[in-house]
Amino acid sequence: MAKLHFRYGAMGSSKTANALMVEYNYRERGKKALLVKPQIDSRDGDRVLRSRMGLEGKGIYLEELTELADSDLKQYDCVIVDEAQFATKSQVEFLVHIVDDLDIPVICYGLRTDFREEFFEGSMWLMAWADRIEEVKTVCWCGKSASCNARFGEDGKIVRTGAQVVLGSNDKYTALCRKHYHEGKLGPD
Repeated sequence: MAKLHFRYGAMGSSKTANALMVEYNYRERGKKALLVKPQIDSRDGDRVLRSRMGLEGKGIYLEELTELADSDLKQYDCVIVDEAQFATKSQVEFLVHIVDDLDIPVICYGLRTDFREEFFEGSMWLMAWADRIEEVKTVCWCGKSASCNARFGEDGKIVRTGAQVVLGSNDKYTALCRKHYHEGKLGPD
């Protein structure tokens, strides 16, 4: 029986690398896994999923996935969605359809919350509907578990207001433990 998985983690927890490794494992066993990402994630190029450590793969946009016919989807043994926090409620409903009606596992990777500690729409619905929820762990500069995504400005200080979605990587975000997030400490003094 297929399941909907949501594997969430803070920035820099190797979510994309994990997604690409899962796709590789399917391919290595003669199976077909479809890599998917939302179109809003344009950092790495057209339909490209790239991890910070250099792994990359080619996929399709989530917006294209929802346009595929069930018969086209049935050729896949698994669907792997990166940056799933950017999904809409209706897109998550479509992922549920793939699992429940087509019996194809869907593994989603993404952030749980934004830099204000508020849910993204996709994450909220994945937390509500996923059959399995797992944290992909990373650590704060202090060595404790990091669960907060801190956005910082050019002045090196934590930003606490602004648009929910500002694309970036290590140039704009860092993972912090809850204590250092609330203290506003990006590193040791």
